[in-house]
Amino acid sequence: MTLAPLTAGRRYSAVSFLFWLPTGLSIPVQVLLLTERGVSLAAISALFAVHSLTAAALELPTGGLSDVLGRRAVLAASGVLTVVALALIATGTAVWVLVVAMALKGTARALNSGPAEAWYVDTVHAHEGPDAELRTGLARGAAAGAAALAIGTLCGGLGPWLLGLGSDPGARFESAVGVPVLALPLLVGAVISVFYVGYVCVALPEPPRPATTLRQVIGGIPATVTGGIRHTARDGLVRRVVLTAAATGSALGVVELLTPGRAADLSGTADGGAVLYAALSCAGFCGTAFGNRLAPLAARLTGSGERAVLTGECTAVLGLLLLCVTAATDLAALAALGYLLVYVGLGATGPNVNEFLHRRTDSSARATVLSVQSLALQLAGAVFGMIAGALPAGAVAWLPGVAGLVAGALLWTRRAPAAPPASTPVPRTENQGATAPAPSSR
Repeated sequence: MTLAPLTAGRRYSAVSFLFWLPTGLSIPVQVLLLTERGVSLAAISALFAVHSLTAAALELPTGGLSDVLGRRAVLAASGVLTVVALALIATGTAVWVLVVAMALKGTARALNSGPAEAWYVDTVHAHEGPDAELRTGLARGAAAGAAALAIGTLCGGLGPWLLGLGSDPGARFESAVGVPVLALPLLVGAVISVFYVGYVCVALPEPPRPATTLRQVIGGIPATVTGGIRHTARDGLVRRVVLTAAATGSALGVVELLTPGRAADLSGTADGGAVLYAALSCAGFCGTAFGNRLAPLAARLTGSGERAVLTGECTAVLGLLLLCVTAATDLAALAALGYLLVYVGLGATGPNVNEFLHRRTDSSARATVLSVQSLALQLAGAVFGMIAGALPAGAVAWLPGVAGLVAGALLWTRRAPAAPPASTPVPRTENQGATAPAPSSR
């Protein structure tokens, strides 16, 4: 018996919240902790590169693994790797240990990219059929993840600061645990990830899959990945969704690169800039959550998911234009408004875009196509971030993000292309037959 959509939506939201909360806790302290241990900024950037490259390299294989092996097993593995990675970062001092930790963290991120959302959509389709309403549940799940990042960022920054107000509390903590106070949010995150693993194993039921050997599982991944990529290339609407993700990545890559320096300029000092950026990050996550929750309302008010996506993209474009215009001024209020508009607009876009994706992709390749979408976002973010970093400081550096978002908005000025013929579904491997796909073409 399948779960009711409302129950499935609550569990999907809980999984999203529990996965992203440890990440939020680590954001304010990770660089400071590594710096305190004598790791240079160049080495820290290299460690972050290990994380990003690992996640990008494994996006498609892990998406295929989820489609072959099952959502729950892959999500649980992601949680286990997160526990190990956070514990190593909190306690490790040798560079090789930190490299291993970042590689494990990147692997966990890749494993988590798509399976929870795919599980929710599969569950709703099994209960209500392929025409079931998905937008509301997707919006709530995305909002839960953004809220977790916002809450985690605040708690991760405030916890060590409160313990460090007096010398005795911080010293007692370090003496008792053997790690600096700055490692506390990471250790708390590891404990939360243990709970996450248990919750995933208990709360996400799946239909039984056929017994397979490790060789069969590994052998099924290439065919699944190839099928997902072929489906993305053939279906015009799915291709548009992936290109929209790239447009989102282009904007986020520029904003995340330039905002810390802009915050330092507005505050006048590097320390003040760090505090301001932390506050802006929290506000951005809240804006994303707010935009996610607005997505169903936006679709109703505009009359269609396509116009809702266009409205969200245009809102984000307006925000980036404000950031561009205020880049050489002291108009902090307008700059903050622009920053919020970017995240609210992109937040409202996400659930509406993904509903199109799920209506055109069946269960056999759902996680794989989500991984293609995530990979497009990451690669575009890296490329456009490098372009912005190579341009002169000031308004011109924000223009690549503006151009990327405008291109993404233009994709939705015309009607969605027709569904592909029924004779061209995503191919299924023999290891995928346990879960019958819900027809996604309408």
